[in-house]
Amino acid sequence: MRVLAVISLILVVAAGAHAQHFPTEGFADLNDRLSPAVVNISTAQRIGDEGGNLPDFPEGSPLERFNEFFGDAPRIANSLGSGFIIDPSGIVVTNNHVIEDADEIEVTLTDGRTLPAELVGRDPVTDLAVLRILSTSENFPAVAFGDSDAARVGDWVIAIGNPFGFGGSLTAGVISARGRDVGGRYDDYIQSDVSINTGNSGGPLFNLDGDVIGINTLIYSPTGASVGISFSIPSTIAERVVGQLIEYGETRRGYLGVSAQRVTSEMAESIGMSRPRGAIVRSIVAGGPAAQAGLQVGDIVLTFDTFEIADDRVLSRLAAESEVGQQVRIEILRRGEPLTLTATIARLAEERPDGPARPAETSSEVVEDQIFGLTLAELNPASRRRYRVHPDAEGVLIVAVDPLSDAAGKARAGDVIEEIAYTRVEDLASAVELLNGYEDGEVALFQLNRGGQFVFQSIRR
Repeated sequence: MRVLAVISLILVVAAGAHAQHFPTEGFADLNDRLSPAVVNISTAQRIGDEGGNLPDFPEGSPLERFNEFFGDAPRIANSLGSGFIIDPSGIVVTNNHVIEDADEIEVTLTDGRTLPAELVGRDPVTDLAVLRILSTSENFPAVAFGDSDAARVGDWVIAIGNPFGFGGSLTAGVISARGRDVGGRYDDYIQSDVSINTGNSGGPLFNLDGDVIGINTLIYSPTGASVGISFSIPSTIAERVVGQLIEYGETRRGYLGVSAQRVTSEMAESIGMSRPRGAIVRSIVAGGPAAQAGLQVGDIVLTFDTFEIADDRVLSRLAAESEVGQQVRIEILRRGEPLTLTATIARLAEERPDGPARPAETSSEVVEDQIFGLTLAELNPASRRRYRVHPDAEGVLIVAVDPLSDAAGKARAGDVIEEIAYTRVEDLASAVELLNGYEDGEVALFQLNRGGQFVFQSIRR
């Protein structure tokens, strides 16, 4: 199991309908029915120098005599995890980090047999992988994905897996939260208090109907062992990714071509919204689906293909889950006015970030003003170079931020103010004039250009 900060990676894929009642007889019948489809996964990786050999112990070392003994033997790294069979032909779902960089993969069944397996496809972004057991004609016991969207906080769930190498272990608990985000691109984890530990990675999270509603993936732990907070990938995400890996050997995600951010309560106040909702567009890829649909920087996306947008994370996930070529209806708010657009989803390709060009060095007199906790200055070639301003940025430069003001943590030196309250900023004088129209305590919406990316911040005077 990998550990990042206090989050230990033990990934979980979700599925299944929620159960209504706690079984007074326990979970024995469920275990008997489901455990044969849960497998232990072990991998081997050859590592070492380019020749695959262990390095020699230095001459004169007490261990020098072992050099001849070890000879050319490769160093083997083993990984243990869990998985589950979803098709009688031997299709197995697990976590990508369980099998990543493996040279050999083996699957151990509940009857004790160990069989070789091959990789069908993997997706590092969601940490999912699909394997195929290399067996000629056998039909294996299998389980099915359920509807994780139907799972509710408080529902009973069980996990079956291989914690610390102890195969066939069952633990039970309840769903304690939904929609958890731990920093991934498409995070929407199911949180539960089911005991999950090293070796549970890739194992199933079942509801009481016996459907897979999640794949055990992460735990939150200061020690690396279970403390009762575990995270699982919902089946609504996993089933789609797994289907693509089986069909194509790779994922085929949808692409909208926008970068957005969450609408905060202060932003909502500054533009007259009754409550914070939606995702505000801060950049658009030229020629992409969003640009062709007519989306503009500053638009607030409220719905995407009938789904309400709570924040930018939801927008990214919905776009990625859309079919390539699908036409989606997008409802937006543009400068306070509702508008409906239609976008045709493209296929997501590898991102190629472009570095900012380096402007020519020139000197010029600097004129500054202070307002809203910001020290503002005109843009000129010298200041562009000093603050590494993106060549496309036009407006007024922020050169300092008062650490005691509301702007602290929102704006940075080097940001360029391009708009204030959807009004274009041409120069320092126009920016100061706009900002002087706000009373103490009032909030203004700033559109900032930060290294070529637009950032929206609501700052209180």
